[in-house]
Amino acid sequence: MLKTTTWWETLGKPQYGGEMVIRMTNNIVNFDPYLSEHIAQVYSGWLERMQAEDWTLDPAVFDFRIVSPLQYVKGHLAESWEFIDDSTFVFHLRKGIHWQDIPPVNGREFTADDVAYHFHRLYGLGSGFSKPAPYHATVANFRYLVSVTAQDKYTAVFKWKTTNREFIQETLLAIISPTLAIEAREAVEKWGDLNDWRHAVGTGPFILQDFVPGNSLTFVKNPKYWGHDERHPQNQLPYFDKLKLLIITDQSAALEAMRQGKIDVMDGVTYEQAQAMQQTNPEIIQVPIPMSAISVDPRVDRPPFNDIRVRKAMQMAIDLPAIASSYYGGRVEPYPSSITSKKMKGWGFPYEEWPQDLKNEYAYNPTAAKQLLADAGYPKGFKTNIVWEIGGDMDLLKLVKNYFAAVGIDMEIRPMETFAWDSFVQKEKKHDQIAQHASSSLGRVHEPLRQLTRFQTGSSANFLMVSDPVYDGFYTKAMAATSVDQVKQVLKDANEYVARQHFAISLLEPMQYALYQPWLKGYNGQFGSVCGQGSSPQNLGFYTARFWIDQKLKKSIRESKV
Repeated sequence: MLKTTTWWETLGKPQYGGEMVIRMTNNIVNFDPYLSEHIAQVYSGWLERMQAEDWTLDPAVFDFRIVSPLQYVKGHLAESWEFIDDSTFVFHLRKGIHWQDIPPVNGREFTADDVAYHFHRLYGLGSGFSKPAPYHATVANFRYLVSVTAQDKYTAVFKWKTTNREFIQETLLAIISPTLAIEAREAVEKWGDLNDWRHAVGTGPFILQDFVPGNSLTFVKNPKYWGHDERHPQNQLPYFDKLKLLIITDQSAALEAMRQGKIDVMDGVTYEQAQAMQQTNPEIIQVPIPMSAISVDPRVDRPPFNDIRVRKAMQMAIDLPAIASSYYGGRVEPYPSSITSKKMKGWGFPYEEWPQDLKNEYAYNPTAAKQLLADAGYPKGFKTNIVWEIGGDMDLLKLVKNYFAAVGIDMEIRPMETFAWDSFVQKEKKHDQIAQHASSSLGRVHEPLRQLTRFQTGSSANFLMVSDPVYDGFYTKAMAATSVDQVKQVLKDANEYVARQHFAISLLEPMQYALYQPWLKGYNGQFGSVCGQGSSPQNLGFYTARFWIDQKLKKSIRESKV
């Protein structure tokens, strides 16, 4: 009988031992899912979720470089799930999962009571919690959650106010959501919160050993981890003895560390930087990573940006095809975006479907842009500023600044470190003009219903301060939908509306690159897996537990460079 060969056998036989070193761009500010600042959460290194990506899926089918569609999500802490009725969702937990054997949990078994406690704590649903955590009170999806109960030791039951199954599954099976990592009740009860790294304890493959603010985090192998490699079921995980995250904010320094083999993987690399690396270090493997569109996001509740003519002028001032061909070397499509990325096939409103009158409003036309500014009362243009999060592309922003200057808009660039940006812009809304984050407002690849909250009145993600009853109505319609096709139509209508209102100034949907050393096996540029595309790793422990180092290859490459 012929042996069936699996696609992953080409990677070789996994090896135990060694250390993996990852570059992070930002200082770590959050060790507790209760806080969920969406900035550099690393608690997915020791805390785990009910579900994860399908590790056995052939990358030729789906490579996980963007957010996973629900059909590629598999059980993790949960073995399976089902609807009992349209508003009751049940997780069936995997038996034999144990917490890390450290105080105060000391290796006890993970149960449905842990699941219920986590959601009670975050959303004020019981276990002594009567109000949701401050951040979670603003998360629209979970406002529809009525209760979470442990039916028995291995069954967690979720009751909802809605019968929209698409919505419920998006909310509970979202790989990207940091709020789904389950913490230990005993740890919370002993310390009050978990934001001190020394209080980190979970069910995950790694134990947090050390944290040096602004410098590094060090994890060691959990010797009693419950998980096994789905590709090699006989292998207990993790493969690495140690996992290290180096916080290197300077891109040039990070690229040099990559050249010297001091780090194993990094992302957030631009086309130009990738080209330069190819010249100096052709052995380093480059993976193109599809990104959300880049946008320029004005506060539409304040002059001059509350005038749609100004926003149209800003859009028409930018030559997108020229940027695509010159700045990106012709490797990206020269088209603008609305809310939904063209990479989400079957969803949204791709540029090819736009009517010609709408396309005209996004075509490069500096003469028309100047006239629109004059019509809006700014014949000589105006001065403004942009609060720029340092994880973004400064060279591209300088190019945009020059385009604006050509029509009379003088834009000052104000760089800000990521956590400070998040606090100043997203939480406190202190920016007075324009903001830009590495995570754009347009071209999203997140879950469809989550996309609709981007410009929703009062949403924590809506730092453009859009307050539009027509737009808000799309979310209401989507929640009332009774089929996926109805949700798709609502999202298409919302995309066209946003494009016509010019809430955000669209640039392009670029490719960035992840770089990794040839001795690192299993890595394929998975979305948010280790570096988080420059900001926040979404499933750190799950992936790094399954990666491994080809020690013989690593030694030979290093010796060849001596």
